[in-house]
Amino acid sequence: MAACPFNPASENIADFIFRYGSRQQIPGNPADIPCMDYVSQDYAVIYTPLESVAPISLRKYSYYSIPSLFALLDTTSMEASGILSTFNAPALANKGKGVLIGFIDTGIDYTNPLFRNPDGSTRIVSIWDQSLPADSDSLPPGVPDLYPASGANYGTEFTREQINEALASDSPLSVVPSTDTNGHGTFLAGIAAGASLPEEDFTGAAPESELVVVKLKPAKQYLRDFYLVREGAEAFQENDVMMGIKYMRVAAYRLGRPLVILLGLGTNLGSHEATSPLSLILQDVSRTLGMATVIAAGNETGMAHHYEGTVKGNDQWEDVEIRVGPEEAEHGFVLELWAAAADTYSVGFVTPSGQTVDRIPIIYNNEPIISFLLEPTRITVNYILIETGSGRQMVFIRFEKPTVGVWKVRVYSSQFFTGAYNMWLPPRDHISDDTVFLLPNPNTTITIPGNTSSPITVGAYNHLNNSIYIHSSRGYTASGIIKPDIAAPGVDVSGPSLARRPGAGVPMTQRTGTSVAAAHVAGAVAGLLGWGIVDGNTLIMSEASIKSYLIRGAGRNPAFTYPNREWGYGTLDLYQTFLRLRE
Repeated sequence: MAACPFNPASENIADFIFRYGSRQQIPGNPADIPCMDYVSQDYAVIYTPLESVAPISLRKYSYYSIPSLFALLDTTSMEASGILSTFNAPALANKGKGVLIGFIDTGIDYTNPLFRNPDGSTRIVSIWDQSLPADSDSLPPGVPDLYPASGANYGTEFTREQINEALASDSPLSVVPSTDTNGHGTFLAGIAAGASLPEEDFTGAAPESELVVVKLKPAKQYLRDFYLVREGAEAFQENDVMMGIKYMRVAAYRLGRPLVILLGLGTNLGSHEATSPLSLILQDVSRTLGMATVIAAGNETGMAHHYEGTVKGNDQWEDVEIRVGPEEAEHGFVLELWAAAADTYSVGFVTPSGQTVDRIPIIYNNEPIISFLLEPTRITVNYILIETGSGRQMVFIRFEKPTVGVWKVRVYSSQFFTGAYNMWLPPRDHISDDTVFLLPNPNTTITIPGNTSSPITVGAYNHLNNSIYIHSSRGYTASGIIKPDIAAPGVDVSGPSLARRPGAGVPMTQRTGTSVAAAHVAGAVAGLLGWGIVDGNTLIMSEASIKSYLIRGAGRNPAFTYPNREWGYGTLDLYQTFLRLRE
């Protein structure tokens, strides 16, 4: 296929995730596709002018072809994780040497001393900045030469040589203009792979590993509008994360190195049964020896974004109450209902003022839009009787400018088997804290893709008092798979801040969340891969075996039964993991 005639990162270009064998997902004539990026043997991303496919609708395009949007899931912690004890045992202290850790996040402050060798050179193999060059409708001359080795049609790659040139310059950003304006990516990189700086009393979990960095570009406005994401929230596209994974796999193959991929992102939208395109890509990664993915479980417990319901028989109904706050009254929100087994459901509504919207019938390829005479509220309902990935019914509901107050979604059974269903609101940050289910269920709140079975999913706990982090998402998955797999320190953990001044050392800040916990585990996994593959202690290390090593060495409180929904199989203890290996 010829080079793209436009910049795929442009706001005027629509993105579609295409799964081979599903031609109906392609907008328009397949022969006229102007631009495509290949992700794997199963998936590609199609780019086409937005004006030719707008408005985006589930009546026109399949559910998983429209990219989901992901939110961020925001050293005594190293002692609690058994990492410092491992460093002190010479036979075990690989410290990640010879292993790549991949970060798909908000970028990195590559000038930070934490990411340099003792001689001042960078430990970063490469950075693929998806946000550069700046958004434009046409590509400037010479830009195709900047494309990354993975072959993506957008973004700019900066090599180790270019980063070292920048570090030697008086003006680094004039050489490598990639930055991290949020700080999330830099913080996670510091926890997982930051160098040991005794003068700062800090070390990363794998201080001798090398880094591969993907800076995600912000989600396009048309997708933010489709999912009604609140103003100012960080949001990233599923297809960009998928392309980031491909980039890292190519880097690992090219260098012949083991690879750990860290994902500190998540969403509530989807089946919660690992059927999304991103989840299936991660399952594919798990089949490659010497590669492992570590994923944050999410920070959804206590946020009242999950409802578990039961309708007791055919033509019966149940009211699900949602309190809508003033921020959502301005722009709206989306809501998903996923059926259990082969049950099917239809919905009606009761407004805060008591107006009733009767049961909306299920009609194939219909997209009813409900308007109200005396208020600006508009509700769109999409019934997908058999969603391709899960085989279950999904009801997708968009509330535009809903009235403040308590809304009731009246859920009717149309075909009764078990009567069970789940509903999810968007993840934390994509919706305000004022819009919640009034009778939520705190379980089954692991965010996507953390509910994918093969990767290592990490919950967070407070290592200072050994209590679970109050918002750490709980398992299990909707299909009953045990998640999270393990818990790690994730409360008030110190890591690198962006607020640096030349010659002022490495200032620290504190962050809390399961992404912080996942960074500890990613570094520990790098140490395991380094010990096993790089040091030659065992040449065969799969994602499944690495997970088993961590579980066997995990700390467990005798007061609890394991596995459980909060802690999984216990807390990270890398030193005990190595002791179990010696047995």
